[in-house]
Amino acid sequence: LEKMTDLVAVWEVALSDGVHKIEFEHGTTSGKRVVYVDGKEEIRREWMFKLVGKETFTVGATKTKAAINIDAVSGFAYEYTLEINGRSLKKYLENRLKTTNTWILNLGGTDYRIVLEKDTMDVWCNGQKMETAGEFVEDGTETHFTVADHGCCIKAVSSGKRKEGIIHTLIVDNREIPEAVE
Repeated sequence: LEKMTDLVAVWEVALSDGVHKIEFEHGTTSGKRVVYVDGKEEIRREWMFKLVGKETFTVGATKTKAAINIDAVSGFAYEYTLEINGRSLKKYLENRLKTTNTWILNLGGTDYRIVLEKDTMDVWCNGQKMETAGEFVEDGTETHFTVADHGCCIKAVSSGKRKEGIIHTLIVDNREIPEAVE
C-alpha cells in the first residue's frame, strides 16, 4: 500500500452502526482523488483535470449518503467539506443529537456502543441492528433487547415539559446507564 502522501482531510463520523473514519487524498499536481472509509478504498480517480468538484459515496452498514466538496479558496489552496445526507457535517451532527441517544457501556470486559434512533425506535449495538420487543407500561414505553446475555431496556417517559419531550433511559441489569456525548 503506497503511503498517503496527498492526504488532505480526515473526518470521524458517528452513525448508528458505529464511528466511521473518512480520509481524503487530493493530488493537486496529479489530479488524483482517493476516498477511504474505515481504511478501505471507496473511490480512486487518477488524472482529474478539474481540481474542484464533488465525490459522492456511502458510509457504513446503513449506506448513509456522503459527499466531499472540493472548492478552490485562492490560488492553489483548496477547502474540503464533508456532507452527510445532504447536510454539512456540523448540521448533520447537530440534528443527530436531537434524533438519537447513545450509550457506551462495558459488560464482562467488552465495550458496547448502543444507539437508539428515536424516529424509528431502532436500536443498534456495535454496528448491528438489534431484535427488540416493545411494550406499553403505566408511565410510557419500554423497549427490551439482550446484549451478551444481559437484559437491556430503554424506558421512554414523558418529561412533562413540551420543550424537553420524551426522556429515554437505558437500564442494564437494573442499573441506569448514563448517556454518552459523542
